[in-house]
Amino acid sequence: MRSSAIRRGRSAALAATATATAISCFLATPTYAQTSDDTASDEPAIVVIGTRRTDRSVTDSASPIDVIGATELGQQPTADMLETVRNLVPSFFVAQNTISDASTFVRPPSLRGLGADQILVMINGKRYNRAALVQVYTGGDTALSFGSQGSDISNIPSISVKNLQILRDGATAQYGSDAIGGVINYQIRDDAGYEVQALWGQNYEGDGDRKQVAAYAGFKLGDAGFFTLSGEWYEQDGTSRGATRPIAVALAQANPGVVSSIPNYPGPAQIWGTSPGDGWKAFANAGFDLTDGIQLYGTFNYADTGANQSFNYRSPISAPAPLVTNTGSGFTSTASPGRNGSFNPIYLTPCPTTGATGCPTGGFVLNSNTFGFASVYPGGFTPRFQGDVEQLYGTVGLKGKADSGFTWDLSGTMAKNTLSLSMTDSLSASFGPQSQTAFFFGNLIQREQNLNLDLTYPLEVGFASPVTLSAGAEWRREEYETTVGDLQSYAAGPYASQPLYQLVSPGVYSAVPNTAAACPRYNSSLPATATCTATQSPAASGYGGVSPLFAGKNAQKSYGAYFGAEADLTDALTMGVAGRWEHYDTFGDAFVWKANALFKLTEAVSVRGTIGTGFHAPSPGQNNTQILTTNFRSGNQIQTGTYPVTSAIAQYYGATALKPEKSNNYGAGFVFKPMNAMTLTIDGYIIDVKDRIGISQTYTVSAADLIAQPALASVGQGGDVNYFTNGFNTSTKGIDAVLTYRADMVGAQTNWTLAYAYNESKVTFRRLSTTGTPLISDAQVFNVANLPPRHRINASTNWQFGDLQVNARANYYSSWANQLEYPGQRFGDKVTADLDVSYTFMDHFTLTVGANNIFDAYPDRIAPTTTNPIYQLTNSLADGQVYPRSGGPFGLNGGFYYARIRVKY
Repeated sequence: MRSSAIRRGRSAALAATATATAISCFLATPTYAQTSDDTASDEPAIVVIGTRRTDRSVTDSASPIDVIGATELGQQPTADMLETVRNLVPSFFVAQNTISDASTFVRPPSLRGLGADQILVMINGKRYNRAALVQVYTGGDTALSFGSQGSDISNIPSISVKNLQILRDGATAQYGSDAIGGVINYQIRDDAGYEVQALWGQNYEGDGDRKQVAAYAGFKLGDAGFFTLSGEWYEQDGTSRGATRPIAVALAQANPGVVSSIPNYPGPAQIWGTSPGDGWKAFANAGFDLTDGIQLYGTFNYADTGANQSFNYRSPISAPAPLVTNTGSGFTSTASPGRNGSFNPIYLTPCPTTGATGCPTGGFVLNSNTFGFASVYPGGFTPRFQGDVEQLYGTVGLKGKADSGFTWDLSGTMAKNTLSLSMTDSLSASFGPQSQTAFFFGNLIQREQNLNLDLTYPLEVGFASPVTLSAGAEWRREEYETTVGDLQSYAAGPYASQPLYQLVSPGVYSAVPNTAAACPRYNSSLPATATCTATQSPAASGYGGVSPLFAGKNAQKSYGAYFGAEADLTDALTMGVAGRWEHYDTFGDAFVWKANALFKLTEAVSVRGTIGTGFHAPSPGQNNTQILTTNFRSGNQIQTGTYPVTSAIAQYYGATALKPEKSNNYGAGFVFKPMNAMTLTIDGYIIDVKDRIGISQTYTVSAADLIAQPALASVGQGGDVNYFTNGFNTSTKGIDAVLTYRADMVGAQTNWTLAYAYNESKVTFRRLSTTGTPLISDAQVFNVANLPPRHRINASTNWQFGDLQVNARANYYSSWANQLEYPGQRFGDKVTADLDVSYTFMDHFTLTVGANNIFDAYPDRIAPTTTNPIYQLTNSLADGQVYPRSGGPFGLNGGFYYARIRVKY
């Protein structure tokens, strides 16, 4: 396991000789494929998803499909595909995740308001594996995918992608679990040639330096095959868009001698921004014709990436004087932020084992023999959380085609995704003077094996085209493993609970009463007759490692079969049907179906529609996740534990076995193509999902709970517990409209695209807990409907005159709101703009300069309210936030400018 600091040292030699490439990603608006030399094709793109036929194009597909070619895939200077998808695809949403625990390392996206694991990702038509992280972070950063376990597309090097095909339609009947909201299929390059790209850029603020290098090599193996290899390296510095915590300012003013030990001083004590990171990614693709009708093929993906995230600042003092806050209505109040509980004194003298009365074993003496973590961190501490992702994916297969038109494809896929988690600059308070300051939390590992057989046969029955019959079978095995972390990362140490006793006469002690005058840890919720008890939080401050109780492997097996039929019944009418049955060894059987049709009213106008059902099977990760994180309630640090539904802890609070999510999908739209240069598609959809998997409400641990379930000691009294559950139903409705037009302007070819997306989701039903309260909160219900903008518009143009090319794009985002973290505030609509200019010289060299968010737009600042007062000392929230922590729909880093050089042969 390596930290990002080590990674940056390893990468410095590369950075000295080259800068890096723009990660390719996809733009779900153009409907024309690109050839290998990046020139637009005049022919409609042939699609390979959403159908088993080989003669379907974008404009005559019964389901809405976008094909994005190599030109669009190389235009964005982003650090990973998620960034570009968020910027360019109207119905795609992903938060920036500034301080979001492990969700900063594997960010969960949302398509059409649905979760990350309700989108199926494929490579060359084969299922891509899930990431190892199950999204359990409680906050707006993960709200739309809270509880999901989806694929991590940031592991794919963009230079390796030939084109991207996006099926905007439910397709579980065709491809299996998870395709409720659609399918994203990456086709990997197979062309011969060489290409190298390098990019350098930074934000307008002068931070966030980004260096990327990418290379591609493709070889023809005679006339029988090909082999391609592509790779990408990147290094990105962090950004900071917050203020320091007001308590850090107060500490510096009151104790000048500790200023140098305040984290990041004189900058913010904790950082709201993009985390620094680096890594590399590679892809290999090959095919070889064994005979005229049989091909051996394979794809392989490897990635090794990491990031280093700032956590919340822990203050060693309470404010020496009340700090003034502003609620935004002209009303001011005062507040005195308290010190972090880790800095409370720890009593080191245990009760005598002999010669004393009234001081039992396990008690501690209230005297001056104490330890304080201010001796370790005099200026407080800000934990640094490191995550390292390793991705391995490989597919090998044989496919063939007979003279009769019969095709077959037999393939096997193996994949492994590992997330290693660690932390520095922290402590494990309950271990006192023996505490570590750095921790390894364990590995999260996702393994998958798939076997697929796909068959098609064209049957002539007298229709306008043969009926393409399709059938196939699939066997899958998923395994989720967690490994044990350091003892101090998860355990309660000897100072977790300290009943205090005082010496009243030689050898005689009495319990310290729980009164404000006598007890240094006075607890008003306990009677005065109770013994005064000093407590310290178990586990590491900031996160919790995996304990032996929950470490191990959990697997799920499934097998299934599908069938389908598609044909042009007449020259004007195309229809298709599909059905799929699967069996899981965890919950049993599932059957789904789909039917679609396209009718050509005229040569220029077609209407299309889809109806079907779908499902998402709970993953072994969702069934068996155990995570311990640090949160804050009313300024006090608490531990929050998410436990497997099979565990005694979760079942104690009412957990039951997970069952699959089920959906009903409806779609209708039309295709208008009045000329070869213009296409307009408008598609509406409804997706109703029942029994969505999420995370329950939190249950606060009481003293009685600790007695009933001693394993709750890792959370501690006053901590929170939750678990996965089928907790709610949702309904999602929307419209996608795409207009493309190609024409000559000022003697040059110009491509125009206008894309609009409207999406509205709402919770239609909430299940109740054993206590009669809803399993998901009102704020979560609100965020499902309001976190992503309901309206998105992308307008773009590409103008090319000889060796000069200009790309311009405007992006509109309507208003949005986050009730979990900023109740009562709605963040206003915004427009961002992107511009780049490229010039090709000496035939093979292309220089590009440009900027994203060229006018430096930011989300609205957080407004002061009684819930979120703004501290006048820093003009920020108490934790230093100035802008919403998720970054909103386009991030909080502002403008970014860059230069890129490409060499291609």
